[in-house]
Amino acid sequence: MNKYIRLISLGLIDIILVNIALYGSLYLRFDGRIPANYLASYNRLAVLFTIILLGSFFILGLYNRLWQYASIGELFSVITAVTLGTIINTALVYFIMQGGKLPLPRSFFPISWLLNIFLIGGSRLLWRLLRDYGFRPLQQTGGKPILIVGAGDTGVLLAKELKRHYNGEINFIGFVDDDSSKKNSKVLGVQVFGGRDIIPHLITKYNLEEIIIAIPSASGNVIREIVSMCEKSNVKIKILPGIYDLIEQNVTVNQIREVQVEDLLGREPVKVDLEGISNYLNGQVILVTGAGGSIGSELCRQILKYTPSKLLLLDNCENNMYDIEMELRGNYPHAEIVALVKDIRDKKTIEQIFAKYKPYVVYHAAAHKHVPLMEVNPEEAIKNNVIGTYNLAQAADKFGVKKFVLISTDKAVNPTSVMGASKRLAEIIIQYIDKASKTNFVAVRFGNVLASRGSVIPLFKKQIAEGGPVTVTHPDMVRYFMTIPESVELVIQAGVLAKGGEIFVLDMGEPVKILDLAKTLIKLSGFEPGKDIEIIFTGIRPGEKLFEELLTAEEGVNSTIHKRIFVAKPNGLNGTLIEELINNINNSHFPRNMCETEELLRLFIPHFRRDDKTKCEDECEDTMMGHSSTVLSTLKKVHSA
Repeated sequence: MNKYIRLISLGLIDIILVNIALYGSLYLRFDGRIPANYLASYNRLAVLFTIILLGSFFILGLYNRLWQYASIGELFSVITAVTLGTIINTALVYFIMQGGKLPLPRSFFPISWLLNIFLIGGSRLLWRLLRDYGFRPLQQTGGKPILIVGAGDTGVLLAKELKRHYNGEINFIGFVDDDSSKKNSKVLGVQVFGGRDIIPHLITKYNLEEIIIAIPSASGNVIREIVSMCEKSNVKIKILPGIYDLIEQNVTVNQIREVQVEDLLGREPVKVDLEGISNYLNGQVILVTGAGGSIGSELCRQILKYTPSKLLLLDNCENNMYDIEMELRGNYPHAEIVALVKDIRDKKTIEQIFAKYKPYVVYHAAAHKHVPLMEVNPEEAIKNNVIGTYNLAQAADKFGVKKFVLISTDKAVNPTSVMGASKRLAEIIIQYIDKASKTNFVAVRFGNVLASRGSVIPLFKKQIAEGGPVTVTHPDMVRYFMTIPESVELVIQAGVLAKGGEIFVLDMGEPVKILDLAKTLIKLSGFEPGKDIEIIFTGIRPGEKLFEELLTAEEGVNSTIHKRIFVAKPNGLNGTLIEELINNINNSHFPRNMCETEELLRLFIPHFRRDDKTKCEDECEDTMMGHSSTVLSTLKKVHSA
């Protein structure tokens, strides 16, 4: 309805209702036999009274409200507006009284006050009732049969919205709720059947086509259980964001969506120290390396919420840099963003950047992370993950960075891959530099990130979209998983807690079996595993483990003030060996092949082994025949000494 037509319509209705209330006050006061002098006074003052009351309604914003959503708050506004108008009208009558006699009886005003509240307020609430319920029941015989899991605030809100937007298209069967006190009761005229254990029976009885989960606090176990209950039927399962999201206006109830793998993790939302984070990021120059990657780009998004004075994006991939820069400039048009297409292996360039911009905090997310690729290109893992980290750490120390946060991985624990071992060596280097530096160097170690580039979830989705098969390396392989936003929130929080030298370990929840993840994703896509979409096992790839660890036995763990962040106990560092490694890095002496890379890594990580020995042994024969690199020769001498 046009705004002005709506305003005029409301005004005309209120004119009628106000006059009914005013005249009704006299009628009730005199039981229908109104004296002629009072009736004459009323006729003389009615227009003025009406104008004053409508003016009060307008001033106090009654015509700016959406009365289809009227509630107690709107009723209170009606009471306030009617009270103001009645007070002004009463004062006016006392001001114009003649010969000490009032033109209207005193009781006229409190009676008119009550009648106006009843009629004006009632008309607004009636509008909402008609909008919400009309003359049709919530439960209908036609349309798609659906069930809502959760009869709390979120479920009731959802039921109302479904009726408003899809009335006639759905047949809302009712609710299920684990609260036994709600069993067999009615909400909005439909039944609460009982707990979620009754869902399979309801699917069969009512031929349900859709189940919507409307429980803000639903755990991953609950969602997995509901998905499992529906796996033998064609019921679609959807989920509604929590009521706290609705309050924060992040989503609307129209954004009911399919259940996603992230929902199955079901950990409680990350709670961060907003004040602490704001204090150390606000107004500062922040550098993010690997800014175009999955973790780096999310770091940039979240950091900009805390209004740094300048955000430096550093990445050696031009396309990734372009994408994240355009996104950030679109979402934060007033933020000062500097895009740097640079390589962290270029020591001179890195020092120039630190000298020019003098970053206050560095988040180092740039890394080679794909395990199989680094098995084939091991020397590149050393150049990027180790030497690149050293270049950044050395510049951070030299130019007075406050905090340096290395993004590490659970694959750095008891590593069997070159990638994992190179990240462990990066941890060792920053811990060593921290000992003599005013900069606080820390590492944050966590597992797999859902939906990151190269992770298993996008691969599974692609394979399912293509009709299968879905490839799983081993039936017993398990991994820890986090969503990208929650992992980044904890990384930023760990930066606040950093005192220097720590390796922070994030609470990853319970490990997830990759085979179960594949089966669930197939079910959520509307297929049956093994029937519609085949699952095949391809074998463990080079460098992979069946399970990952977050700590070595020697490290143990200490708690922090944040219940989702722990800190590994420091191990002893071989300072002389690390110094010699740094000297070789500064002299551009790097390992040249797999054998030299493995030998280098084993000097720092004695238990490091690879499964594929044949190729390495061939390379080692060449090394033994006099082709050993300078870096290995000098390091071995130091290690032996």
